[in-house]
Amino acid sequence: MLTSRTFVKRTRAGAVVKVVREHYLRDDIACGAAACRLCPPAAPAPGTGSAPGLEARPSGPASSLCPGPHFLLPDTNLLLHQIDILEDPVIKNVIVLQTVLQEVRNRSAPVYKRIRDVIQNEEKHFYSFTNEHHRETYIEQKRGETANDRNDRAIRVAVKWYNEHLKKIEDEEKIQVIFLTNDRINKEKALEEGITAYTCEEYIKSLTANPELVDRLACVSDEGKEIEGGKIIFPEHIPLSKLQQGIKSGIYLQGTYRANRENYLEATVWVHGDAEENKEIIVQGLKHLNRAIHEDVVAVELLAKDEWVAPSSVVLQDDGQNEENIENEEEKENILKTSINKDMLRPTGRVVGIIKRNWRPYCGMLSKSQIKEARRHLFTPADRRIPRIRIETRQADTLEGQRIIVAIDGWPRNSRYPNGHFVKNLGSAGDKETETEVLLLEHDVPHQAFSQAVLSFLPKMPWSITEEDMKHREDLRHLSVCSVDPPGCTDIDDALHYREIENGNLEVGVHIADVSHFIRPGNALDEESVKRGTTVYLCEKRIDMVPELLSSNLCSLRSNVDRLAFSCIWEMNHKAEILKTRFTKSIINSKASLTYAEAQMRIDSATMNDDITTSLRGLNKLAKILKKKRIDNGALTLASPEVRFHMDSETHDPIDLQTKELKETNSMVEEFMLLANISVAQKIYDEFPEFALLRKHPAPPPSNYDILVKAAKSKNLEIKTDSAKALAESLDKAESPTFPYLNTLLRILTTRCMMQAVYFCSGMDNDFHHYGLASPIYTHFTSPIRRYADIIVHRLLAVAIGADSTYPELTDKHKLAEMCKNLNYRHKMAQYAQRASVAFHTQLFFKTKGVVNEDAYILFVRKNAVVVLIPKYGLEGTVFFEEKDKPTPKLEYNSEVPSLTVEDTTLHVFDKVKVNIMLDDSNIQHQKMQMVLVEPKV
Repeated sequence: MLTSRTFVKRTRAGAVVKVVREHYLRDDIACGAAACRLCPPAAPAPGTGSAPGLEARPSGPASSLCPGPHFLLPDTNLLLHQIDILEDPVIKNVIVLQTVLQEVRNRSAPVYKRIRDVIQNEEKHFYSFTNEHHRETYIEQKRGETANDRNDRAIRVAVKWYNEHLKKIEDEEKIQVIFLTNDRINKEKALEEGITAYTCEEYIKSLTANPELVDRLACVSDEGKEIEGGKIIFPEHIPLSKLQQGIKSGIYLQGTYRANRENYLEATVWVHGDAEENKEIIVQGLKHLNRAIHEDVVAVELLAKDEWVAPSSVVLQDDGQNEENIENEEEKENILKTSINKDMLRPTGRVVGIIKRNWRPYCGMLSKSQIKEARRHLFTPADRRIPRIRIETRQADTLEGQRIIVAIDGWPRNSRYPNGHFVKNLGSAGDKETETEVLLLEHDVPHQAFSQAVLSFLPKMPWSITEEDMKHREDLRHLSVCSVDPPGCTDIDDALHYREIENGNLEVGVHIADVSHFIRPGNALDEESVKRGTTVYLCEKRIDMVPELLSSNLCSLRSNVDRLAFSCIWEMNHKAEILKTRFTKSIINSKASLTYAEAQMRIDSATMNDDITTSLRGLNKLAKILKKKRIDNGALTLASPEVRFHMDSETHDPIDLQTKELKETNSMVEEFMLLANISVAQKIYDEFPEFALLRKHPAPPPSNYDILVKAAKSKNLEIKTDSAKALAESLDKAESPTFPYLNTLLRILTTRCMMQAVYFCSGMDNDFHHYGLASPIYTHFTSPIRRYADIIVHRLLAVAIGADSTYPELTDKHKLAEMCKNLNYRHKMAQYAQRASVAFHTQLFFKTKGVVNEDAYILFVRKNAVVVLIPKYGLEGTVFFEEKDKPTPKLEYNSEVPSLTVEDTTLHVFDKVKVNIMLDDSNIQHQKMQMVLVEPKV
């Protein structure tokens, strides 16, 4: 059956055209009930192979409101706001209408993804019903009816149809469909039409056997609805329509709100678009922050220049002692306004409205109310950039000391904190498994087990290289190929070979695992890999980007097995000058899987002269020439205090901690990986100038170097920053015979001045330069097991040399640019997760050590603290000079030198000091390394 709408419209050119919209209706769409014999069987759920659907006898929880068997049918707003309830294992047999799914898709991509996942979970028995194409449930929009009212009516029509339809099923006990809505008018209309309807709260409270579900109810009042009494704290948010007009006319600026981790009364707004002079706006003070939350898209109004402030160098944490004590906040705000350096003033503004909330579920702990029998408590997020959240729960005693997840529902004007609801209990705080889960969730690292749909695209075992594979590849199994990696590495991406050829030149090959042979574009395995973007390495756990069968077996270039590779092979002279470059898909058989230490031992050995050892010596010699050339071109050699833990084999607790030692062989492998990445970058850009996936490292703005230049000047050293080459040369000269560690400190500080390197699509950018490597073009080709960017680069290179066919997304620069955005985000979050893992394991290490006394160096000075680095442990921490319940010493901060005078002792950047280190576990959620200055005495 077909319905059609005909209307006329005028084109831009002024012509009038007739438009006919056709809408097909069917009568063979299944209701999804397993007991129904009137409908055709439902189609299998994608990726499962089995039919989805509602149970023949609904096994949901017992309800005092509707004791008989029933299915649930929620409307759009209920699904959007109460997704945590619907995801709970207790809630089963839910009908999700097409009308509702479409509206959710338009309004919230994260909720849409979550409901799709629930529909595909066979144990939940959720059924997606295509009511908009069913002959008996499709309705036309009436004249004068809004789209929203039409959709509400369509939902009620579908509920009515279901109840009539299910009555026809021959069964002793009829199944009823219960309509769930929090919309008062929609509920009243449903009741008038004879439909059984409840609010979510009414239904959940009727599940007497599951009282814990009440805690998961979202507080559905809108943001403007104030809590009883309560004085107004915050200004009203300007409505979205007025904000958009204001942004268009330039009264307001739109940007992303970034809360300050060290000071809860300060944030910055990164302005979107071309407003270069106001790229970053400071917002200070509770009323100016106006209920914005980290990562929200907000509208800001610039303040007059005489109201501009400087970024605060005071560390302020929200102690939450009295949640409505605003006088206390005003006192703290006055601290921010003192001792402002007029040269440091920055554009300053206030948040006037919210354009898009970017809330997510937050991990943290309950701060139980001191009031007996209280149901309202404050939740303290693990992320210090997120404000405390007020929740209602009956489980406070059970949840104390547990890591839990909470979602925000809204933030009224007269509440110091936002309102939210309990989502999930993760386990005991301090427990290693729980803390790792928190760390992964907080950094948005996808870490669930690979689904069956994903695993179904893996090769069937036993796997071997076929005749077909051999036809399109070069057989390089005769070469003396070897790999050099850290100890315990199982995902070996790269291997090398070196040999002299007949004409007296040298042949060097970099062989990379051919992951793109196994991961084909667009399938479930490919989609999961791009979503993950990167493998995440924690201290004792690896979250793989691809399933283990590939990462540690079929794609890993282990020794003495045949493996598929993508090879980049150069002919060079003895001065490491490239004479020819070629790329080929290949088959290799690595002759040795070595660690950096083993490779170094072979190079240094006086007795070993086998093929592999000779190759390693040749590679090492060339690598030194390549490195010198790079450094002469202005490449930077920076430092970071990385640490490695030694774990107890039984408890897996860290028993020793040391900074990583880099050997010559680390540098040898790095040089050839850099060279391969540059060679491949040039090839794919020459072939595909519009859609090559490249990597750039922008030059830092001059102001980033202020701290470095001033710190060096305080030690009578000059650091030039007008180019990477000038910086590299001045760092090389910045030596002090009496202070050998100074150069390393300068390089660590230089690292902090750098911008983040990012992936980009060549057709969407014109600045390709990689500042740190001093290379005009660069990409990532050498680690496809652990980075998705490399898989795309492999696909582009394969098409460029005729080894594989292209596909539409590969040559769509807008889609590639979108993918780069996701990859950059995933890489950034992986870095943060790795740092958090090191911090957690450092705390475990010091837990049993008591007080440890160590040498340290001052890296930064603040108004009330100094940040120190302890080289022995690669550990950084803050020494505070203001303590609760203790008299504050006299502090004098000088940003020019930079220095901090505490009483009569002046502390400069790079000063060597002695500190006592201990674990402060007084706050179980925010355990931290506490550092106290021992020498010099202050």
